[in-house]
Amino acid sequence: MTEFLNTPFLGQAVWLWLVFVSVVVALLAFDLGVLHRDDHEIGVRESLWLSAGYIGAAMLFGSWLWWQLGAKSGIDYFTGFMVEKSLSMDNVFVIAMIFSFFAIPRQYQHRVLFWGILGVIVLRALMIGLGAALVTQFSWTLYLFGAFLVFTGIKMLWMANHTPDLAKNPLLGWLRRHLRVTPALHGNAFFVRAPHPVRGDSVVWATPLFLALCMVEFVDLVFAVDSVPAIFAITTDPFIVYTSNIFAILGLRALYFALAAMIHRFAYLKYALALVLVFIGGKIFLVNIVGKIPAPWSLGITTGLIVGGVLVSLWKTRGAAAARQA
Repeated sequence: MTEFLNTPFLGQAVWLWLVFVSVVVALLAFDLGVLHRDDHEIGVRESLWLSAGYIGAAMLFGSWLWWQLGAKSGIDYFTGFMVEKSLSMDNVFVIAMIFSFFAIPRQYQHRVLFWGILGVIVLRALMIGLGAALVTQFSWTLYLFGAFLVFTGIKMLWMANHTPDLAKNPLLGWLRRHLRVTPALHGNAFFVRAPHPVRGDSVVWATPLFLALCMVEFVDLVFAVDSVPAIFAITTDPFIVYTSNIFAILGLRALYFALAAMIHRFAYLKYALALVLVFIGGKIFLVNIVGKIPAPWSLGITTGLIVGGVLVSLWKTRGAAAARQA
């Protein structure tokens, strides 16, 4: 048994992976089984407390990794966590649009986000596993990741004010063509049985809540195309990449209800996130010119850009905040 637990799996011992999985399962079980057994509207206060709990768990896990694997792995974990959490904040804008588009009541939004997390855990594992295999077999893949990040960052700067049109989303169109969808919600159900419109027999129908769940998963997949290469540009250790990813997403989903209430105050954050992508992508090419940028510097620059984006946003939108309070 001891030999199995110490067997390397994707760069780290099996027992480290088991500890991580156990912590995540315990957090999700406590979230769903204790805190949210019944559907209810989550307010800003509860959202902040829930997010603080997830962030605290992420910080404790990162500190434990620092102690177990050394300072380099610890700093890489915290840098990856910061980058993923920041980039994922863009998800909040789109998720809020999805809930508004489908008219999902606030008491059912946590259900969508919670079950969406399970899909995120699987999808991110597949994407990170594929990325790790590519980087291991073809080291030049990192340069492709770097170029993609720089290109994406520049594109984000130019399209920071672009708003997606959900009605024209191809996935939503495909789902509506291939599924029977009820015109209205049926409580917190993703599927219900109802009479067939022609035959009259009872058949399974999807509800708009299920379409919202599919769209939330699709949005995460799209944003993962940016965030996964970004973290591989920080470290190629799949364990650090995956754990920092998942902990950041868990905390952000918990913080959603607080952020959604003040989305208008983060109007300039997208510009900071674009600069983060350009910086991380550019690091890969700077290695051959100025040498590898130390991990503490990467963490400091990344944090500085994000904090700067938040402060500028709060300052620029202070008039809108005052108007809402009036």
